[in-house]
Amino acid sequence: MEQKGHIIWIDDEIHHLKPHILFLEDKGYKITTVTNGSDANILNQENRFDLALLDQNMPGIDGIDTLKKIKSHRQTIPVIMITKSEDEWLMDEAISQQIDQFLIKPVSPNQIYMACKQILEKNKIIEEKTTSEYLQDFQRINQDINFIKSLDEWWKLFLSLINWQIKFDNQVDSNLHNILIDQTNECNKQFSKYVEDNYETLVNDNKSPILSPSVFKNHAQPSLDDGKKVCFIVIDCMRCDQFLSIYPYLESLFQVEMYYHLSLLPSATSFSRNAIFSGLFPDQMLKKYPKQKDSFLHNENGLNKYEEEYLNDQIKRLGNNDKKVHYHKIWALEEGKRFSKKINNYLEKDVIALVINFVDMLAHDSSKMDVLKELIPDESGYRKTVRSWVKNSWFNDVLKVLSQSNFDVVITSDHGSIKVNKEILVSADKDASDGVRYKYGRNLNSKNKNVMKINNPENYKLPSFGPQFNYLLAKNDSYFLYPNAANRYKNKLQNSFQHGGISLEEMLIPVLKMKGISK
Repeated sequence: MEQKGHIIWIDDEIHHLKPHILFLEDKGYKITTVTNGSDANILNQENRFDLALLDQNMPGIDGIDTLKKIKSHRQTIPVIMITKSEDEWLMDEAISQQIDQFLIKPVSPNQIYMACKQILEKNKIIEEKTTSEYLQDFQRINQDINFIKSLDEWWKLFLSLINWQIKFDNQVDSNLHNILIDQTNECNKQFSKYVEDNYETLVNDNKSPILSPSVFKNHAQPSLDDGKKVCFIVIDCMRCDQFLSIYPYLESLFQVEMYYHLSLLPSATSFSRNAIFSGLFPDQMLKKYPKQKDSFLHNENGLNKYEEEYLNDQIKRLGNNDKKVHYHKIWALEEGKRFSKKINNYLEKDVIALVINFVDMLAHDSSKMDVLKELIPDESGYRKTVRSWVKNSWFNDVLKVLSQSNFDVVITSDHGSIKVNKEILVSADKDASDGVRYKYGRNLNSKNKNVMKINNPENYKLPSFGPQFNYLLAKNDSYFLYPNAANRYKNKLQNSFQHGGISLEEMLIPVLKMKGISK
């Protein structure tokens, strides 16, 4: 029989526990017994036990002191305390010393076995169960992708893929990871076909409620209509998997409901985020705001510098002329800290609008800095980094204040990103835009099958400036290179996170509507 773990059992009446010991040995555990804390401490230093079973009332060194000595030598060893005492102080002390379980004598062999099994075999059992369930779901997903006919169905399938990705973050089986990556890639190919076939219809359907221009109207405006205050937060470039990885933490602060929206194409800040704040499609926005058109024509940086104006105009168009709005863009750590310290000053407003650029900066800088490449080698590393930021940054302080306020909170993103692997050569003139996953300009061309070409931008509610003005959008995990600089930029862009094209990760974006738990 395979040995499941080596347990040290510390009890001055160990001779009375022979049936329990034999039962555990029969289940595959190796048991070392000792009758006092001093000997246990010596043995613990000479051996690497997987688990300690510990009595409290022993002559000489009692259980709590023994626990402290054991933990001082190896802090991570799991410990189960088994004692006759039901004193609450003992339970509190044991918990404070990071005891894993507390059992009250008398206990049956099965009780002890279950406690040991939960600690020593939990990860293996979860991993085996997860593997079995995913392999079953693998078949279902492969069948479903051939019959999906709506965005709601794509959203449901995408959530399923992401939930598996998050579950696999702690999995050892790399083969299973590779199967999931291949399946996600195949789903992206089918999703790209769906978008290419249906996007023109979606943007021209006046009843469609799930595109970028409708986000504020659908999810923030109802609270204003009910006389409530709203904090509207857009975290630039935050992916769905990152939202789901912080979802359990947000639930500790808020009541959370999740919806979604489809990012406009190109899935880039200057298109999708402007659409969120203005409530308009890109062609409508340029007609209404000539200065935005000038910036677009000159391919300027800072195409999102008028968001505050756009949001105020949208709120007024929606019938709320009297609302006091505070807009704040946070692009650096110090600015975030300043906002956090002053947030109570803004709680008198009706609308607080936050734009946070941390996740977007992380995506772009990860392709430039070696230290970030190591921290964020893949999607799992990206998720963990974003989760750590949410829990440990100034943003966490803001969330805690909002959870105790009378604000409804809406958190979303303008678009996500995807890790790119396949280069595509394009031909373009010097005035073409410089996006890695999208380009616009005159006479843009590529023969690659992983490109969606839009020759009639007005049909897609995109700006058009004269004859031969068109757009190229990268599909799946591709990215654009110019032939004369292909080798130079390939090394920089390969395996980096980019956005602007067509993929599940870039286009399907959660919207979290949240209320403080106390409300």
